[in-house]
Amino acid sequence: MPFEFLLIPGGAFLAALVVGAAGFGDGLIVAAIWLHVLSPVEAVPLVVASGMAIHLIALVRLRGDLDFSRLWPFLIGGIIGVPLGSMLLGVIQPELFRTGVGVFLVFYGAVFLLFPMRSQVTGGGMTADGAVGATGGFLGGLAGLSGIVPGVWVYLRGWPRAEQRGVFQPYILAMHTMALGWLAAGGLVDARTGINFLWCLPAIAAGMWLGLKVYGGLDERQFQRIVLGLLLVLGVTLLV
Repeated sequence: MPFEFLLIPGGAFLAALVVGAAGFGDGLIVAAIWLHVLSPVEAVPLVVASGMAIHLIALVRLRGDLDFSRLWPFLIGGIIGVPLGSMLLGVIQPELFRTGVGVFLVFYGAVFLLFPMRSQVTGGGMTADGAVGATGGFLGGLAGLSGIVPGVWVYLRGWPRAEQRGVFQPYILAMHTMALGWLAAGGLVDARTGINFLWCLPAIAAGMWLGLKVYGGLDERQFQRIVLGLLLVLGVTLLV
């Protein structure tokens, strides 16, 4: 019990810190920590509930600094993609997707950290953005990886950080909200989930405060490098 008591709020603190600084990555971070002390049935609802709180706090704190003008194609695509991924959950092995995404993220993060992007991806317009949102939603419904594909795409678009976070921050919040509704309807959200969530709230508040302090001190180039480094670490996490 003492070990569990430390790891649950500790994972929430680390996830909130990372989201405060970079805007995404909470799900993989807490899952990698919490699955040492919680079963998947216990961990998944807590991951989603904590992620909702983390991204909601970030959005409230940064609402005046973010640009949401590019969000809607991603959001519409994600709403379509999540149910499709959930329906195929019993047919396709999520582990194969996790491994494939992990290899891609390690390669992608390492290449762009070593060789910064010289040009932006400008083609496709809102149709391409919507397709990326649907892909992220599909992977979210299938394997809980909704934020990774939009995170990669907005970097390739070369948008300023206010526009990047204005896309994937509310996008991930919407995906978490949908997932929590389905989990609750399936009877997977119970009193234990609520108790663990209450343990996490002070750690989430502290981690978010520190993470937003870090974010406020970053320029555009530093922010991009932190995002690339986070993608690389998350890829390693998926593989390990």
